[in-house]
Amino acid sequence: MSPSTPPTRFAYLGPEGTFAEAALSIAVASSEGARYPQPSVPAALAAVRSGDTDAALVPLENSVEGSVPATMDGLADGEPLVITREVFLDVVFVLAARPGTELSAVRSVASHPHALAQTAGRLAELLPDVVPLPTSSTAAAAEAVAAGEYDAAVCAPIAAERYGLVPVVEDLADHPGAATRFVLVEPAGVLPAPTGNDKTSLVVVVEDRTGALLDVLREFSVRDISLTRIESRPTRERKWVYSFSLDCEGHVADRRVGEALAALHRVCEDVRFLGSYPRADGRQNRPVPAMADDPAFAEADAWLAAIRARA
Repeated sequence: MSPSTPPTRFAYLGPEGTFAEAALSIAVASSEGARYPQPSVPAALAAVRSGDTDAALVPLENSVEGSVPATMDGLADGEPLVITREVFLDVVFVLAARPGTELSAVRSVASHPHALAQTAGRLAELLPDVVPLPTSSTAAAAEAVAAGEYDAAVCAPIAAERYGLVPVVEDLADHPGAATRFVLVEPAGVLPAPTGNDKTSLVVVVEDRTGALLDVLREFSVRDISLTRIESRPTRERKWVYSFSLDCEGHVADRRVGEALAALHRVCEDVRFLGSYPRADGRQNRPVPAMADDPAFAEADAWLAAIRARA
C-alpha cells in the first residue's frame, strides 16, 4: 500500500452540538481539517465511501446501553472502511428547554434513543406523564426545542448552549459516569503503525453448524490473544444467520494476530477486517507470553524450514 494522506475533511453525526462533535474535537484539532455534520450514522459513513469526506467520527458503543446498531451494521456492510482511532467521551446529560420554561410546564421531551434509555428512570420520576420521543441525535432534539417543536430535550450541555437553551435539570443520567466509545473510520488503506498497545476489530460470519463459534474463539485462545468485545448481529441477508463483531488485543502486524486472522479466513464464511489502531480506554494489553511473541514465531519458522530442507 502507498503512504496515505492524513484526512482533512471529517464527517460526524450531527447537527452541531452532538457528543460526536465533542469526541471529534478530542480526536482531531480544529485546525487540522473541516467538519461536516451529517443527519445520521449511515450518512456519515456514506460521505466517506463517496469521497465527499476523508473520514467519519461515529459512536460505536456506550458503557451503559451497549453497541450502536447503525454503526455496527454500517461497518459490516458496504464498501470496506477501517477504524484508525478510538475516542472515549464521558457522557453528561441535561434536560434543556427554552429560557423561562419551568419543569412543570414540560409536556414533551425528545432525544436520541440511547440518551432516552440512559435517562429513563429520572425522566419517569420527574415527568411521569410525558412519553419521550426519539430523534436522530441529542443535538437534533435541542435544535427542535429551540424551534418550538418540543418543550425539552435530553442533550449535552454544549448542545443546550449552542441552541440557546437553558438546563432545567442538571446531571440527568440514571447511571452517572457513563462513557461512549467513538471510532474514526477511513477508506481501507495504510493502517496506523503498531504501538504495543493496540486493538484489532473484525466481523466474522460463521456457518450455521454446531461448534462454529467455538472454532472462532479457539483461534484466539491457542495464540493467547485476549478478546475485549464480542457480540452477535443478524446478517440481514439470511434469516437466523448471524455475524460476530469482535475486538481483540494486538495489531494485525503482530504474528499471532495475523495468524489468527488467516485461520479465521479458512474456517469462516466471511471475515471483514475493520482495522488495527491504538487502544484508548486507559487499559494496557496483557503481556504477551514468550511462546506467543514474534521472536517465538520466527524461531518456529526457522525450525520448520530446517526440517523441510531435508525433505
